Amino acid sequence: MATAPAETGAPRASFRSMFDGTADDWKIIGSEHAKHQQDEQPNVIMEQLARLGDLQVGFRADQLTHSLMCGTLARRSGASDQEIVAALCHDLGKAMSIPNHGAIGAEILKPYVDDYIYHTIKWHQHFQGKYYYDHMGLPTDMRDQFKDEDWYGFACKLVDEWDAPAFDDDFECDTLESFRPEVTRVFQKPKKAVG
Repeated sequence: MATAPAETGAPRASFRSMFDGTADDWKIIGSEHAKHQQDEQPNVIMEQLARLGDLQVGFRADQLTHSLMCGTLARRSGASDQEIVAALCHDLGKAMSIPNHGAIGAEILKPYVDDYIYHTIKWHQHFQGKYYYDHMGLPTDMRDQFKDEDWYGFACKLVDEWDAPAFDDDFECDTLESFRPEVTRVFQKPKKAVG
């Protein structure tokens, strides 16, 4: 038999099955979701970024350092908050799965960013392939399949100017904590509902 969750003082829905939910239950759930989004979601992203510091995976720089370099290069180029966060979070999915990290990262960002950023993050590895796919027996021109997409230019910028050069472990990058304002502004409130 399942035990009741510890009492937190926060209001909770009364149902034990979604089949029994009432309008009042869903008002409570909606309100609590909004509070979590406002108060906790930026912290969750910052914590997940910090975890990338434990992921070296053969590169000279660990994945947190790489992400900070990307974010720093984006920030120094005058990028928008969304673009800085995209650079910072483009490899966030590696904490869960390296082979499909672009798709994972894109889905994490999707409710918070414009579509051009979503598509860029989802497909950024094919854009990187220009620099290394030949060493893996893959075609290096996989980015070309997206050349007619409106986000192609930004994807080239993210990869060619911020991502590809960001593996120098001697680079003086901005700290993770310095990115909290941009992360908070982007992740505090979804721009759109995603189903």
